[in-house]
Amino acid sequence: MVHKFKELADKIKTSSQMKDFVVVDVRDDDYQGGNIKGAINKPSRDFLTSVDELVKNTKDIPLVIYQETRGNVLYGKDIPHEVVVLRDGFTRFQEKYKDDPDLVENWDKEVWASEWS
Repeated sequence: MVHKFKELADKIKTSSQMKDFVVVDVRDDDYQGGNIKGAINKPSRDFLTSVDELVKNTKDIPLVIYQETRGNVLYGKDIPHEVVVLRDGFTRFQEKYKDDPDLVENWDKEVWASEWS
């Protein structure tokens, strides 16, 4: 299943992260340029070795949203929650919501300006 930006933005503003849902950010160095507020960073370089621990630590959370398609490795596994992937990840999410402190934190204009220069 794919989660859309507006759905996630609404969920962040109306639900409790780490109780109703959690966002897992699997970006590596580009995480330093900003993130979805409250997201857990599990860099892709370590993701496959830490995924079992992540599933265990989030077993009581009904919805886990991955910012990138690497979350697809969990499809079909016997896990205790719904797994979805945020369409187009943080790159597109930050384009729309970077100025909303309820949705994006640690956003660094210089990091994103250099990405698109």
